[in-house]
Amino acid sequence: MSPVIVAVIAAIFFIWLAFLTYLLLRLASQYAGLTKDTSKKTVMGILETFADELSIAKKDIAKLSEQCDKIEKESQFHIQKVGLLRFNPFNDTGGDQSFILALIDAKETGVVISGLYSRSGTRWYAKKVINGKGVEHELSEEERKSIRIAKENR
Repeated sequence: MSPVIVAVIAAIFFIWLAFLTYLLLRLASQYAGLTKDTSKKTVMGILETFADELSIAKKDIAKLSEQCDKIEKESQFHIQKVGLLRFNPFNDTGGDQSFILALIDAKETGVVISGLYSRSGTRWYAKKVINGKGVEHELSEEERKSIRIAKENR
């Protein structure tokens, strides 16, 4: 064999050996990173640890999902919409000192509180609201307007 062919084969062999060495070092580095935070140093041990942690994580996610569903259902009954309307119901008083405050939940159920200011004093009224309508007492136009404002202020 000629020395040129031997040199070419040796160069190809050296390049192949360098490439394999690079791959082996990269694999060793990845393996060291994989086993860094575990007490087990075998691939099977590491996979078992990951499988156990995955199982625990799935259980935790299921619990969190149940809690989120419960919170979402309960939140439907919390005050979510607030509407405030100031107005002047009497011509003999100045300014919009009377007001109506609507406090309703997602299903438009709650209460409407009215404070009517007059020269002789302030009177307070509260009316129960279910589905946007007065239950025991009819709602005034201003009270219905405060509920509309609450719906818009969502």
